[in-house]
Amino acid sequence: MQEPAVGEPKGVAPPSRMTIMNPAANPRRMRRLIAEDPEWNLAIVPLLTELCIQHIINNFEKNPILDCLLPEHQKKVLEKVSTSLPLTITANLISDEGYWKRCCTERWTVCDVSHYGNSWKQMFFERHLENILKYYIPDTTSPDQVLDIIPLCKEYVRRLEIDQFLPPVKLDQKEDEEASDTESDAEIDEPSMDHFDMSLLIPALCHLEELHLSYGVKDCGMNFEWNLFEFTYRDCSSLANALKKCLTLKVLKLTRSKVDDEKGRLLIKHLLDHPTLIELDLSHNLIADRGARAIGKLMNCSNLITLNLCDNRIRAQGAQAIAHALSKNSTLTSLNMRLNSIEDEGGQAICNALLVNSALTTLHLGGNELSEPTATLFSQVLAQNVTLTHINLSCNHIGIDGGKQLLEGMSDNTTVVEFDLRLAEVGQESEYLINQTIKTNREQARLKGLRSTSTHVPSAHEEKHPEPV
Repeated sequence: MQEPAVGEPKGVAPPSRMTIMNPAANPRRMRRLIAEDPEWNLAIVPLLTELCIQHIINNFEKNPILDCLLPEHQKKVLEKVSTSLPLTITANLISDEGYWKRCCTERWTVCDVSHYGNSWKQMFFERHLENILKYYIPDTTSPDQVLDIIPLCKEYVRRLEIDQFLPPVKLDQKEDEEASDTESDAEIDEPSMDHFDMSLLIPALCHLEELHLSYGVKDCGMNFEWNLFEFTYRDCSSLANALKKCLTLKVLKLTRSKVDDEKGRLLIKHLLDHPTLIELDLSHNLIADRGARAIGKLMNCSNLITLNLCDNRIRAQGAQAIAHALSKNSTLTSLNMRLNSIEDEGGQAICNALLVNSALTTLHLGGNELSEPTATLFSQVLAQNVTLTHINLSCNHIGIDGGKQLLEGMSDNTTVVEFDLRLAEVGQESEYLINQTIKTNREQARLKGLRSTSTHVPSAHEEKHPEPV
């Protein structure tokens, strides 16, 4: 038994080491509180608020409490909550851009948010939906994978770029080979090669403005077959019906999909009088003269600004149809017909249209088997047309005399600032002198821009809120 301290009366038990002494007591008789852990500190005890926030984070999937929290507590929750939570919980509940940035950067290596309106949430849902569609296998993948995501992403998707569509999986190839002896390939493949029905998706995306599609398979390697790149008539029909109902669409790009005259005419039929479409890209397809006539009709039944028909099968008659529409058109500013076969007959028709057209600013006729007769008439266009600024006649057979004709037209031109004549056989002298005129026009355009800026009359708003010096 412990002996009493000196001066303590006998028979009185000494206080234990853990007893908290009265501060007014004799300092000599006070005893310190000694913790069992020498490194223990009151500062490391988490606050009750932090414990509650961590509990909310750990149980967010079961109980997604967010709106009832204070802003500073919401921020802490969104900084740590898992990015793998089901979209059914996060899609319409979380609008914080920081959370969606984490979702994007953890999933994809390259994330350029400037291509998505500087919105991380828009980027996530657009790329997420694109991935679902790129790897959708008809008759194998459940359509619910697409249909279930539509209510969650429809408010945020404004642009879709789908560069592949997978075909159905053929299970019994031997039967197909035996049947091919009695039936044509088209009769066999057509019913079985249809892709995802876009009419189920596009009309439901209420803010869709841009649609880029390519019906093919990427990285097929040794499994290459031509039918992997088949855009069937049923695909075309469902897409056409979907486009007609998508009244917000501004840009449609359907490229490298074997779109021929029949399918092209079907698409154009559903795009006539479209209220918002301003850009159409049907490049690298199989469109010929009949399809070009339908496109000519579309040019004057819509508000198209940009039309790209590069690398198709349009010949002189198709070019004449487009030229006829161009002579009456007042909205189209860019026309690309590179890599067709319109020849001089089609080229001259377009030149005649440009003599009366006052809207087109950019024209690309490279690789169209044009020669001196087209250059002779184009010289008149250069002298009279005051709206064309960018022209491309490269990879044609303009010739030395044709180059001189173009040079004569350029001597009276003050608006063209880009004229590509590479591999057009116009001769070095003509090409050099034309480029000198182009440089003069560019300098005049630059000075004109400076003058218009210096003579700008400030609006009432600008006068009230001048720019800081």
